[in-house]
Amino acid sequence: MSTEDEELLAGGNASGRVVRVGGTVRKPWLATSGRTVEFLRALRAGGVDVPEPLGRDGAGRLVLEYVPGQLAMDLGPLPEDVVRAVGRVVRSIHDASEGLAVPTDWPVLLPAAAPDLLCHNDLAAWNLVIDGDRLVFIDWDGAGPSTRLWDVAYAAISFAHLFPDADVDVAADRLAAFLDGYGADRVLRAALPSTMVHRAEAMHDWLLRAHGEGEEPWASMYEAGHGEHWRATTDFIAAHEARWSEACDRG
Repeated sequence: MSTEDEELLAGGNASGRVVRVGGTVRKPWLATSGRTVEFLRALRAGGVDVPEPLGRDGAGRLVLEYVPGQLAMDLGPLPEDVVRAVGRVVRSIHDASEGLAVPTDWPVLLPAAAPDLLCHNDLAAWNLVIDGDRLVFIDWDGAGPSTRLWDVAYAAISFAHLFPDADVDVAADRLAAFLDGYGADRVLRAALPSTMVHRAEAMHDWLLRAHGEGEEPWASMYEAGHGEHWRATTDFIAAHEARWSEACDRG
């Protein structure tokens, strides 16, 4: 396959060069890719709609099913009915992960305390493809051990759009919709508001450390404004924590 047949795909801040070749995506094979492939196959066996892993190509790259549609991030903050559907998808991923082995030597970017579940770890609008009623999370390179709470906290920030430009009341309604879709229990709901603060802060602190140590691509991402974004997001979530608690209590 010549490079002329390859279409460079946008995005992928930390994924290296990602291309489309026909109905497939080709991306670098990482040290964790073998485990990621096994995880995706287990999720598919559990009925979750995730990209099908298709082995390696002649260049040694990971080959995955290409999922057509639009990235959720290009559609702006999603309406409540779609956010609720996203919550259901996230729950299906977590439920299908139950019972899978959780290796202690599988590194992840932002580890959770006492990881007990394999998770995507980057369930965000830039990794969700929407095609009509089909909602598919892509970019599983950062998958690995985590917890429901840590994974849900990050997803809730993104899909409730808990960012400084948001209307707090509207964001709270989206948060309630996401948790309803997920079917969150009282324990998760009670822990979520403070965990969202910690999760956003962990993202900022990671980028800041990487910037200080010159670790790419995160050092450049920090300089490009990602660090400032996560600092402001942390402050925004913390400032309205009581409002998020009220939204969490609705279910």
